[in-house]
Amino acid sequence: MKKILIAAVIVFLIAIAAALLYKPLEKPEEKGMKSFSSSEEFREFINKYSSGALFAPVYVTLDVAAEEKSLGSVGEAEGRTAGEVERYSQTNVQVAGIDEPDIVKTDGKHIFVSKRSGYYYLYPKIVPPVKGETVIVSAFPPENMTVAEKIDKTGNLLVYKDVLIVLTYDKVFAYRISENSPEIWRVELNGSLVDARLYNGKVYLVTRDTVNPIEPCPVRPISINGEVYEIECRKIYHPTMPVSADSVYTVVSIDAESGKMEDSVSFVGSTGYTVVYMSKNGVYVTYSAYTDPAKLMYEFVKENSDLVPDWVIERIEKLMGYDISSRAKSVEISVIIEQLMSSLGKDERLKFENEYWNKWTDFQKRHAREIEKTYIAKFSLKLEPEGVGEVPGRLLNQFSLDEYQSYLRVATTVGGDENDLYVLDENLQIVGSIQGFGLDERIYAVRFVGDKGYIVTFRQTDPFFVLDLSNPENPKIAGELKIPGFSSYLHPISENLVLGIGKEGASVKISLFDVSNPEEPVEIDRYMLKEYWSDILSTHHAFLIDKEHEIFFLPAANGGYVFSYKDGIELVKAVSMNAERAIYINDYLYIIGVDRVAAYDENTWEMVGEVEI
Repeated sequence: MKKILIAAVIVFLIAIAAALLYKPLEKPEEKGMKSFSSSEEFREFINKYSSGALFAPVYVTLDVAAEEKSLGSVGEAEGRTAGEVERYSQTNVQVAGIDEPDIVKTDGKHIFVSKRSGYYYLYPKIVPPVKGETVIVSAFPPENMTVAEKIDKTGNLLVYKDVLIVLTYDKVFAYRISENSPEIWRVELNGSLVDARLYNGKVYLVTRDTVNPIEPCPVRPISINGEVYEIECRKIYHPTMPVSADSVYTVVSIDAESGKMEDSVSFVGSTGYTVVYMSKNGVYVTYSAYTDPAKLMYEFVKENSDLVPDWVIERIEKLMGYDISSRAKSVEISVIIEQLMSSLGKDERLKFENEYWNKWTDFQKRHAREIEKTYIAKFSLKLEPEGVGEVPGRLLNQFSLDEYQSYLRVATTVGGDENDLYVLDENLQIVGSIQGFGLDERIYAVRFVGDKGYIVTFRQTDPFFVLDLSNPENPKIAGELKIPGFSSYLHPISENLVLGIGKEGASVKISLFDVSNPEEPVEIDRYMLKEYWSDILSTHHAFLIDKEHEIFFLPAANGGYVFSYKDGIELVKAVSMNAERAIYINDYLYIIGVDRVAAYDENTWEMVGEVEI
């Protein structure tokens, strides 16, 4: 039994290494990506570098950023006249002008609400099952709110002019916003929809298809109005350096009004964490890659030669010369280690087990920036490959990436307990960096604004870092503030004020930071909400700011909350409902809940209209 336990320990350690995506340390070609020449080359690549069962599930998001940062976009109606719509909110996005899908949208006249099917607890009772559908509310004027129409599809929404787009897991539907809202085009996916964006009248879809190892190409990721789009091998790209690959990702741009596909690119990817990011200059695709696990174990035993006898090192060194897969080498190394364990007495095995754990932990810390890296592939807006760069560590989310004045800023967590900041030039070469801040912590929130950056790390306290990025080749930490709790979302509300929304203990916490002196950031106010959770902690889309009235909205399970930030943080309105989102039209704030929409006059905070949905 003891032998099995110890062997399991060793197998677990090997599994840690084997779970790393295979990335041999070779110099990439100039462009960093090239297309397959044939199905045979594609098949050989997949068979050699397929992740198989060794790797974890993929989590991919399409993240968008451009040169102009959004602090909450505002739509404006043309031809303003008294009593008509003069302004209305847009979904809270990372970048002005690039829309992101969400469950609520408005065009200034309607509110579009995607209702997910299921049961909802609305105090003090559980309501009947909610049908999955998209409700179109005629919203203005608010005292005459009515449900105009219902569409029997639900998902994330986008709106462009008079087109409503509903995105589901494997389909996309577009409707003309009119009396009966007819369907005007649809996209069906063979794989799954990863995410989407709307930019300059084009819908950018990112799809993922599992590779067929027997017949990997052509790939048929989508069909539009029944017409299947086929992508041949020579149009599918792969990194020039070998990385684990078991999926094909396709980015397509589709005209929002006609449904016509305009450009596309396909590339192989791994089942590691991936982020897709778009600026006005190009599209960036990131993917995680790790050192060859067998090579990692070989380096480990060489560095710790006092841990194992010479014959173990010699056998592993000989094994490394064989022309077999990294997975096969890892399995053989585990066999060698098990043989070593079998040759030891009980006392020796116990000592070896503990020495192994300690030396492995130290080895991982010393080599953290070599073990895990994020690769960044760049494509033009016509979706042509332009290069590949790399940074150590792993991204948090879309806010970890930001393009500013031809430089790409990237924030990463390395080894799970320290953090880095890298600045890359237009060729994706690192020109500046800050390494090793927030020790024994990981990144919880990132926001870049112009030549400044704000990063929150957390384990016990919430270090709030202010970064000076004015010199791309010499970025610096300008200041740091340590406070209890953490922020999951950062929102600049002015040049000198940054709002942080997160948690402290079991409560939602709101912090207001004064960053007028970057060297000495100050938390000038805080508010503890008697709520355990807010959607803002998981999606920035749930946040709304109205700068004209100097208020922001925060949804939670027990209510919707409106705060003023004019003189610190002040709760000005609480609405008892299961709030999900809010929008504004003119000077009316509409709070959208699971079962109703309620409108409030922002001057008096009196309810002026309500409709059940």
